[in-house]
Amino acid sequence: MIQIEIDEGSGFCFGVTTAIKKAEEELAQGKTLFCLGDIVHNGMECERLLKMGLVTINHDEMRQLHDVKVLLRAHGEPPETYELARKNNIEIIDATCPVVLQLQKRIKAQYGEGKGGASQIVIFGKKGHAEVLGLVGQTDSKAIVIESFDEVTKLDFSRDIYLFSQTTKSLDEFHRIIDYIQSHIDKDATFRSFDTICRSVANRMPNISSFAKKHDLILFVCGRKSSNGKVLFNECLRVNPNSHQIEDPREIQPEWLEGIKTVGICGATSTPRWLMEQCRDAITQMT
Repeated sequence: MIQIEIDEGSGFCFGVTTAIKKAEEELAQGKTLFCLGDIVHNGMECERLLKMGLVTINHDEMRQLHDVKVLLRAHGEPPETYELARKNNIEIIDATCPVVLQLQKRIKAQYGEGKGGASQIVIFGKKGHAEVLGLVGQTDSKAIVIESFDEVTKLDFSRDIYLFSQTTKSLDEFHRIIDYIQSHIDKDATFRSFDTICRSVANRMPNISSFAKKHDLILFVCGRKSSNGKVLFNECLRVNPNSHQIEDPREIQPEWLEGIKTVGICGATSTPRWLMEQCRDAITQMT
């Protein structure tokens, strides 16, 4: 009999849980609710909420709306989105994660201090990611985004650098970037870094690493658009090569279970608990 364990540390983070709760509360009133972008990077959860009446829209579609309610997901939005809402008489249900909201305010304040252009606001994050777009928006789109340590060389080390991070990026890589800038910044330039990585996400790295080592097979349940999911799955793969990323139970291959005694099921901050439980039940039925 195969033993199956679901990682207790996996699943929705506080920001995602809050956003979904707000959506469910609005939908329970029987009114139409729009969501700007996928409420969470998980197709199965988005489908569940769609059946409840949540309509996902993009920015172009929002421009055509008037006199409706629009939910802003945990990732946050740039100032332009709020301006559009005011212009079109759209009621905003703001589910921006408090950690992201605080980061937006810090970046905006720092940008306001150095508007003369002498300094560089640098964001360690994924280009085009919803959260990063919201952060860059605090700087009139002047911030420099670097996706990895390899891109740090593009910075101008003769000018002041103020470094921030997307909340879900790797803490280790962030510190590598800090070390590089510190060793290359001109003596007359100022460098300050702000550790804005969410600890509820960062702390999952060591936890998921320990969990992945415990089992013969790891099933990492996560939408493939999840930035945080990619980081966590790569950590599973690093410590346990017999790890597979799946989006739902239909992707589980029976041959993966041959000769296996223990299966560990885990996921990202965007993975609902009920979906991991469905994967557990699917394995039970197969065996």
